[in-house]
Amino acid sequence: MMNKKWCVIVASALLFGAVFCHAEEAPLDSTAATNAAASTATSATNAAASTATNVDTNVAVNAATQEPTAPELVALDTLANSADTVAPNPYGLPDDLMPLWKSLSIKQKAAQMVMVYMTPADFMLKNEFGGYLVMKNHLKNLDKFTANIRTVNDSMRIKPLVAADQEGGLVNRISVISPKWARTPSAKQMRQMTEDSIRALAQEIGAVLDSVGINLNLAPVLDPAKDSRHKNSFMEESNRSWGEDTLNAPKVRAFVQGMRDSRVQCVSKHFPGYDSWTNSDHQIAVSATPKAKIAHNVEFFKALSNDIPVTMMSSVRFIRISNRPAVFEPRIVKMARDMSPETVILTDDLWGVSLRAWVSGTERVKGKGYPAKDFRKLVRTALMAGNDMFMITYPQKAVEMVNYLSSIAKQNRKYKERIEESCARILKMKYKAGLFN
Repeated sequence: MMNKKWCVIVASALLFGAVFCHAEEAPLDSTAATNAAASTATSATNAAASTATNVDTNVAVNAATQEPTAPELVALDTLANSADTVAPNPYGLPDDLMPLWKSLSIKQKAAQMVMVYMTPADFMLKNEFGGYLVMKNHLKNLDKFTANIRTVNDSMRIKPLVAADQEGGLVNRISVISPKWARTPSAKQMRQMTEDSIRALAQEIGAVLDSVGINLNLAPVLDPAKDSRHKNSFMEESNRSWGEDTLNAPKVRAFVQGMRDSRVQCVSKHFPGYDSWTNSDHQIAVSATPKAKIAHNVEFFKALSNDIPVTMMSSVRFIRISNRPAVFEPRIVKMARDMSPETVILTDDLWGVSLRAWVSGTERVKGKGYPAKDFRKLVRTALMAGNDMFMITYPQKAVEMVNYLSSIAKQNRKYKERIEESCARILKMKYKAGLFN
């Protein structure tokens, strides 16, 4: 009988050989495989999901969300503990976070991936979600709002991201806080200001957000001002766009820096550049933008990727690339990921009717009676496309989302590694933002 030392050596050698061989067999062409270097066993499945984007909608969804049952995945699952001993910190977490990381269950890691419509503190504390979504109605009673945030921050081990859309102009959440902020300059108006003036304004608005506990601004809008026909886009007509190319990057950077000066991080949106005239929150939106114009639009996001730690995906279907909404398409999410490996990729509202309708293969859905199997498919598709954080405006469904993510992680190592990869990225972002201080 071999002693313990030899057992460990043999097990480690077998693990190395199995992973090395699998890496040689499977090309790394999907977002999940690229981002999880330790997860070579997932490459073939993700490649199939990417290939499926050129076929019928329902077929594409099924191809992306089917449960793999390959024997080699089972074999690798049995060696997971051995892999952990070889690479105790596979995601490059700061040393300060390692005790916390080791103490988290897979359910708690999955909960970090969910940004939920703001709820009472006890609901947040019970479920340990990674983020709150704040709307204007929440800010009408500031005493209640700030007490809720204070309770959550004081009681949770990991403070949540508290997010609001404070773009300026038409999208102005702080207008209910004070008459002073009834009108804030839009992105289009700020484009005409100097960089110093933009930064000073952003500092002042950021200080208001910070004073009530909001630490994440779902802005700036980097969607193009011109569509592929050189006509004003929907975002330009709404005064929400910061421009059509990278020439305005220094001014956007001033906006982001001003927010950061007031301890508020920013989110770029809606990748790879919203240029549809259809409201993708309410119905399926399609863009026939040529690939060259999409690549041009992406350059604006790329120019600011080192300044903005979070990128929100679009729900538009860019049919020259894929039949899927951008948020569900691994190749488009990978484009966002390639800008900066540490960027947190955020979905728009997954309870939006257009995304649910696409998953179900219908024109639209109504009410809250959404089939459970379709909701599970929606969650799996968003996960395996490579998104890190899931926004949802239906709190009870957020609970279902966490439960489902943790359940599939326990069944299959592929899902577990995707969840851990995204959770680690979110924790690193929070760490850099000072939320662990």
